[in-house]
This record gives sequence, C-alpha cells and structure tokens, in this order.
Amino acid sequence: MKLKLSIPAAISLSIIVVIIVSGLLAPYLAPYVPTQIDPLNRLEPPSVEHLFGTDNLGRDIFSRVLYGTQVSLLVAVAVPILTGLLGLLFGLLAGFVRPLDGVIMRIMDGIMAIPEMLLAIALAAMFSARIEMVVVAIAVPEIPRTTRLVRGLVLSIREMLYVEAAISMGASFTRILFRHVAPNTIAPLLVQMVYVGALAVLVEAYLSFLGVGVPPDMPSWGNVVAQGRDYISVSPWGIVFPGLLIALLVLSANIVLDDLRDDLERSSPKTA
Repeated sequence: MKLKLSIPAAISLSIIVVIIVSGLLAPYLAPYVPTQIDPLNRLEPPSVEHLFGTDNLGRDIFSRVLYGTQVSLLVAVAVPILTGLLGLLFGLLAGFVRPLDGVIMRIMDGIMAIPEMLLAIALAAMFSARIEMVVVAIAVPEIPRTTRLVRGLVLSIREMLYVEAAISMGASFTRILFRHVAPNTIAPLLVQMVYVGALAVLVEAYLSFLGVGVPPDMPSWGNVVAQGRDYISVSPWGIVFPGLLIALLVLSANIVLDDLRDDLERSSPKTA
C-alpha cells in the first residue's frame, strides 16, 4: 500500500507529530514541576508566567498538560498494540481453524453485547488505579472488532490459489498461517489500530474524568479536566486547554485514518 496523504491529512499528521514531540520533551519544555503547589497563585488566568493558567492548588496547567501528553501517548500506543496482537491471534485462529471459529466468535459476541464504554468503566473500576490496568480496561472492549476484521480477511485469503497451493504442497500449519495468511492482514489491521489509538485517548480521558482512570496524582488530560470542572465558572481554562488538545488529537487522527482507508480501498483491487 503506497501512502499518499492529502493536504488536510498531512497537516493533521504534522499536528500529531508536534503533540508527540512535545510529550516526549515534556521534562525540558515544562516551566514547572507538574505537581508543584503554589497556594498564592491559585486559579490564575493565562499569563506569561503560566501560559494555560493555574488550577485550584496553584499548579501550572501548561506543565500538567505537557506531562499529561505522555500518559495519552502511552495509552495511544499500548492499547492498539495489545488489541492488534490479540485480535490478530484470535482472528487467525477463528478464520483458519474451523473447530475454534464458533468458540472464539461466541466469546467475542458476548463481549460485544456489553456497551464498550460501560465495559471499560466496569473493568477500570474493578482494577486498582494503575496505568497498566487502564490500558487493559480500554483494550478489552476493542478486541472483538479487531478479531472480526482479521477473521473476515482470513476467510477470503484462505480461498486464494497460493494458499491452496501451499496446503497441497504439504506446508505446515504455522508456515501457512504466518507466512502466507497473516502478512496479508497487516495493512487493514494497521488502519484499525490507528482508529483504536485515537479512541483510546478519548476513553482514557473519560475514565480519568470519572475517577476510575489513572491515579489522581498522575498528570493526564482527563485528570486535568476532572480537577478543573468544579471551578469552570471562575477558571474555565482548566478545562478548555486540555479539552481542546484532546479534540485536536482525536480529530487529526481521524483525518489521517480516512486517508489511510481511502488508500487501502484503492490498493485492494490491485492486490486481489
């Protein structure tokens, strides 16, 4: 698949890169320690000293948002990887091993019967407030969709001549599965992972906002919004700036995702 980004997608990708770089360089870009309390400068408006203002404890919101970017990036990377690996494994087995198909897909149907957000909230509330558990809570509801995607691809790939030829030549099960079938699912799977990554950022912020996400003392976009909601009438910047960043990142990711899907659709007939 040859990637050709449109101008909006290229701009969106640039925005994503800027956000990623700012998160990685947060220790060098942040003017204050994100947990530093300053009671004398509570709920200060945006200024030269505090670009995004301060929260109810006098902490610099700009510094907290920068460090919170690291949490969002961790979630945006870890959740798609976990979802992609498990979805790929289950999808390959369900699509290629008929006795396992019914068992795996009934389990996936059971998970999908529960609303995604409700399941994520329930799992996050069950586990202790740790970033690893938040990743698991966000990933589990997305595994069935990825599994269904890979299974559908495998069902069509297994009927192709080169797969039938490999079977007739006595190639081993693992060789057929991972040499001939799995590689042809990678492009659609990567597109799905981009979608899951963007969704994961949004869900993490929502879970943290509800108090069942990352620990309250850990700077994250959701925590910054949650801690600023009680002061929105006197200090709206506590919600506006992190909220805008969440919206900007998710919107940019979706614009890039649309281009990836278009490229995939254009290339599919050529590879069929």
